[in-house]
Amino acid sequence: MTSQAQVRRLLSLVPYLREHDGAAMSDVAAAFGISTKTLREDLNVLWMCGMPGLSPGDLIEIDMDAVDGEGVIHLSNADYLTRPLRLAADEALALVLALRTLKEVAGPGERNAIDRALVKLEAAAGDTGATGQASVSVTAAREEVQARVNEGLLRRKRLDLTYDVASRAETTRRMVDPLRVFVLEGYGYLEAWCHSATALRTFRLDRIAAVEVSDIDVEHHDVVLKDLSTGWFDALKDAPVVTLQLEPEAAWVAEYYPTDAVQADADGSLLVSLRVTDPAWLRGLLLRLGGRARVVAPSGAGDSAAEAAQEALHQYHALFG
Repeated sequence: MTSQAQVRRLLSLVPYLREHDGAAMSDVAAAFGISTKTLREDLNVLWMCGMPGLSPGDLIEIDMDAVDGEGVIHLSNADYLTRPLRLAADEALALVLALRTLKEVAGPGERNAIDRALVKLEAAAGDTGATGQASVSVTAAREEVQARVNEGLLRRKRLDLTYDVASRAETTRRMVDPLRVFVLEGYGYLEAWCHSATALRTFRLDRIAAVEVSDIDVEHHDVVLKDLSTGWFDALKDAPVVTLQLEPEAAWVAEYYPTDAVQADADGSLLVSLRVTDPAWLRGLLLRLGGRARVVAPSGAGDSAAEAAQEALHQYHALFG
């Protein structure tokens, strides 16, 4: 804990204690998200604070006997600190943008609550001007889809998804146990346990074509959700690296997907290194690119795509000669 953080907390703690005289130590600690030990240390600091003059009558008074004996707090002689700190412009902006982002992936009922919180927060921020100068744009699901996804999360029910898989240009249907909804880099996502893949999967909300909430309770899955606080790229850091040689017509891959490295050749082709968590995704990408992509490393990474393409050719030959 930094001294700056403690000072900010103390300036909010004094008006709180003035409004809650006799509050229990445990309740105050819970309200500020700190331990009772830290709260006791804060009170020791407050006891020695006050107006300039440094005489006993200038200092904040705290009944430390009641703190140690009864576990309650009585504070006085702090009439000059009647209101908590106002939000700074950057703090107000961060909270407003966070709520606006949350609203994009919330259900209808939650959106009403978020709207009410935004009104109060913008009023509390005062005339900073910051909250009106920024906007949030999130690509998420249609309203009815979002509502059912959130219903499944709230009721802990399995979802029947119809999902458009962009990398394979196909629509699939699968049963999933929803775990969380989040926003990252301008898109809303559903993270869920997919019973078709028997693994954790992430679904872009705008690619969910349809969803139904089943009567089946979600199961417990022993999985660890990825830490996405630093974005997709850091979450993929442990995935294997695949290097592709892309012809100019396939150069869009380097812009569409996160890459480790991109090297351009004089003829317009690219040597691209990217991390792959799912071999099926790589197979689908190579089939989609056809002869415009070649796997450089590791050896054998593109074999399944070549086999699938050869099988398709055999099928065409059998059907059409």
